[in-house]
Amino acid sequence: MNSETVVTILCGLAILVGVAGTVIPVLPGSILIGAALLTWAIWGGAGTVGWVVFAVGMLFVAAGMAASAVLTGRKLKQHAIPGHSIVVGIVAGVVGMFIIPVAGLFIGFAAGLLLSEVARTRNLGTAATSSWAALKATGLGMLAEFGLACLAASTWVAGVWVAALNG
Repeated sequence: MNSETVVTILCGLAILVGVAGTVIPVLPGSILIGAALLTWAIWGGAGTVGWVVFAVGMLFVAAGMAASAVLTGRKLKQHAIPGHSIVVGIVAGVVGMFIIPVAGLFIGFAAGLLLSEVARTRNLGTAATSSWAALKATGLGMLAEFGLACLAASTWVAGVWVAALNG
């Protein structure tokens, strides 16, 4: 097995982890995909194809990160949800991940967010409404980033095929 094949395999694994990381916050996401695309363009042996794949893939990665930030941020501002409530949710999600494997991340995030909002608003109904809005906004942002990360990964797969057929 030559070094270009090893680079291609490792980049494919990194892209796979990156795509999963857009949904599972403890894994690196879009940034890992971008780094893998750049690595493959430099050392993957695909030449011009590698750089075209890098450019197109990075457009998808950047669009996904921007869409996630804009969609989530806009909804959080609309519902006046402060950043510290999200941070509490993230910390509770990480703790939950160790208490309840797999589902604990999401359960912990939702519970931490709700508790933080109850402490802030002093009203369970208001806290539940704002927490639900934050969960929907976060989910929508993750979905947009995941979809665009999948497009970046698909671009890489197509590039690997083109490079293999030309190489």
